[in-house]
Amino acid sequence: MESFQFIDIIILAMAAGFIILRLRSVLGRRTGHEPTAEPRADETFPRSPDNVVQMPVPPSRRTRESVMQDIEPAYQGTPLEAGLVQIKMVDPSFSASGFLEGAAKAFEMIVAAYAKNDTDALKPLLSADVYARFAAAIKEREERGETMETELVVLKPPKLEGVEVRDNRATVDVRFQSEQVNVVKDKTGTVIEGDREHVDSVTDVWTFARDLATNDPNWALVATRSIES
Repeated sequence: MESFQFIDIIILAMAAGFIILRLRSVLGRRTGHEPTAEPRADETFPRSPDNVVQMPVPPSRRTRESVMQDIEPAYQGTPLEAGLVQIKMVDPSFSASGFLEGAAKAFEMIVAAYAKNDTDALKPLLSADVYARFAAAIKEREERGETMETELVVLKPPKLEGVEVRDNRATVDVRFQSEQVNVVKDKTGTVIEGDREHVDSVTDVWTFARDLATNDPNWALVATRSIES
């Protein structure tokens, strides 16, 4: 009886071995060089607490109508609105009030730098053409041994005069009204132009430009003109 049981065990072992060999021939062996399994689709995006897959949301496209609503009320329905909308379509952070605040600071810096013959301070604020004219005037003044003193007594809030966008180039005209004291002295220190006791009312229109096709947010002064009072 025991011999029959031993034979049965041998037969079962042989059958199990045969099955294992068949499975290995069908399924193959791991060699350690198998390609990594691709993640399941439901593993690609994070899940929210309620187990809902959060799909990536494409960036929203702002319409012209939605941008027009963001234009300051003072410019809505005016000739300036169209240009402001075009700029804001490209640069959503742009605002007329913020631009004018920066323009006022630029005006003060440029006036002071020009009086002090500071071409290094002027260069990053001006276009190449305007810088060349300013630098030439400063050089002539230095060659004559003259010095200039400018005191900006009052600078009224600047105003937008015009806005235009053409071929991705935005230009903005700004009117500056200021009260200034301007004095020019010769090499001996004698006043040859202006009067320390006289305050001039000066009105200028400066044009600033920026290339909207680039990531550079800075504006440069590209033209100036004085308005006779």
